[in-house]
Amino acid sequence: MASRTESMTNILKDLEAGTPDIEASAIVSVDGLIMASALPQDVEEDRVAAMSAAMLSLGERTAQELNRGKLDQVFIRGVNGYVLLMNAGEDAVLTTLVRKDAKLGIIFLDMKRAVEDLSKLV
Repeated sequence: MASRTESMTNILKDLEAGTPDIEASAIVSVDGLIMASALPQDVEEDRVAAMSAAMLSLGERTAQELNRGKLDQVFIRGVNGYVLLMNAGEDAVLTTLVRKDAKLGIIFLDMKRAVEDLSKLV
């Protein structure tokens, strides 16, 4: 039987395999620690984890302070693509790095499906 980390990593790899516009993904604790990842070797896990937790915290506070309700997603667009974060239960967030020409509707749908599976393991 696979460990929880292996199971989470397999979900991330399946997400990337099914959605080629997702270049990398990780599941990160709200405390900023990597739980599982499918990141390229040139991407530092600790940096992704820390930034994901910081963005999640800032997004939650912004949504709360501006009466936007419970945070669902954080969406960052850069000239080279997107960083998308989605809550994966109470204690984790799914972070993905996405190509700039991606169809975001498909990406969000696939992320939501992955989050449903990941949240059972978190």
